[in-house]
Formats: sequence, C-alpha cells, structure tokens
Amino acid sequence: MNKHARIYVAGHRGLVGSALVRCLQRQGYTRVLTRTREELDLTDQLAVARFFESERPEIVLDAAAKVGGIRANNIYPAEFIRDNLLIQTHLIDSAYLSGVRKFVFLGSSCIYPKLAQQPLKEDYLLTGPLEPTNQWYALAKIAGIKQCQAYRRQYGFDAISLMPTNLYGPGDNFSLENSHVLPALIRKFYEAKVAGAESVTVWGTGTPRREFLHVDDLADAVVFLMETYSDEEIVNVGVGEDLSIRELAELIRETVGFEGDLVFDPRQPDGTPRKLLDVSRLHGLGWRARIPLKQGLEETYGWFLSHMDKVRE
Repeated sequence: MNKHARIYVAGHRGLVGSALVRCLQRQGYTRVLTRTREELDLTDQLAVARFFESERPEIVLDAAAKVGGIRANNIYPAEFIRDNLLIQTHLIDSAYLSGVRKFVFLGSSCIYPKLAQQPLKEDYLLTGPLEPTNQWYALAKIAGIKQCQAYRRQYGFDAISLMPTNLYGPGDNFSLENSHVLPALIRKFYEAKVAGAESVTVWGTGTPRREFLHVDDLADAVVFLMETYSDEEIVNVGVGEDLSIRELAELIRETVGFEGDLVFDPRQPDGTPRKLLDVSRLHGLGWRARIPLKQGLEETYGWFLSHMDKVRE
C-alpha cells in the first residue's frame, strides 16, 4: 500500500485512535489526517460531508465512538445508540460518496449474544439476545457492520469490519465513573495504595472471564488488515486467551503494589459470564498478538503514573 496515501483516523485522541496514529507513523505512513471533536463534529452530517469533500482522504480508519463501561451504558442508553449510529453512518456514507478506497470499521466483541458458545466465532453474530447492560452500544455497532456489508454489496465499496476484544494501554480512560474494568481497577488500587486503605472493592463476583488486548497490538492488526484484507466477513481481533476478573484484579494489585485486601460486591452486575474471541480467522490471515498481559499492565501503569495530570476524572 502507498505509504503516502492520505489516511484519516477518526477519533485520533482516543485510546484506539492514538495507537493507530502511532502505528501508522512508525510504519512509515506520511500523510495521516486527524481532526479534534471541536474541529469536526462527526454527528453533524453536513460537517462530515464537507470535510471529505475538502480533504479527500483515500483511506479511513474509524476509531470514533462513544464508549464506556457497564455503569455508563446503563445511565446513558439513548446517547450510546444515537451518537454511535450518527458517527458511523456519516463516516461510511461520506467516505463512499467521496471515493475513499478503503474503509476500516472498528466494532466490539459486545456484538455477540450474551450466552453464545465460547470462544466467540464471527458466525455467532445475531444468533441470540445481547447482554442487556451494553445492548445499546452493541446494536449500533451491529448496524455499522451491516452498513459496511450493504455498501460493499450494492456499491462495491471496500469496507471491512474488525471486532476487537477488551482493550487497554497508554491513553486509556481511567475514570472511576465511566471507564472499563481494567483501567478503573488500576486507578482504584493506586488511590487505595496512596490513601493507605485496607481493602479495594471490585464490582460483581469476580467470576466472569475476560480477554484483554494491548491497544498497540490492536493498532498493528488494524494496519495489517488494512493492507491485506478485503471481504465483507467480520474479523475478530484478540489474544485468544482469557482470565477471571478476580485473576485480573490480583494481577493489577501486584502491579500497583497494593498490599490490602480484595473484596467483591455481588450486588453489582457481572455482565456477560465470559467473552473470549475465537481468533482462528485472524491467525489464518497471518497475524497474532505479541504483548503479554503482565508486560502490558506494567507499561499501562507506568503511563498512568506519568500522566496523572491528564487522567480523566
């Protein structure tokens, strides 16, 4: 692929978007386009159309989305489905109309049914009810997948859809109010350590199992598939291994150096019992994750400590 192609990374300030920019630059791509939310409101159809008309990107990596954990999804369901539908619809349509050569849509592993057989194969999409706590976000992402497939079938638009597992890494959201479990636990253990607390309480029973992929690994996979893959079938992007929330909490406690107790609150929701991606399709295409979880946690905690002034509330 031409290293001088104009590549627009939507959502470049987020966890995934910032990793994509780093990866593209590291691999020698010289014309990476970005816009802040203040510069371009992706929920504004006319503004998005004007951007594509003026900048004429050749490739689009769609990492723009409204994201959050269980609590945020429960409190703001209308915003999660509305904003994500608007963002992805405007990006896909304007990209097609302006002649974009390749569009990469990033979904989420939450698109799969709550009680689907594990590990989750791409074929399990739409075979059962979704997890209620994040169904609004999941439905929007499913709509994005189907829009990409529809534009490919009707217009020959080269749009691919990738489904990442749970992500973490530098630039994550460490808010205790609306972040995901891994960064929230890093912050919880850090604050408990600083305060000299006797224990840290974790939501749920600690039994659900989750898979975690370092965001730099995801970015590498996205660029690899951008260069090599062209099909309407979705592709899972993950590690292919999982661990329980209890095991994750213990690993983070060790990483942070907190010596107090670990307490679980079963009154709070667990979410999906298990969410492990089947990554055999990805492996068959020639890509595998490289960053072990322990190493990734140490790097992420180091980033957290050195960016305390930028960590979101």
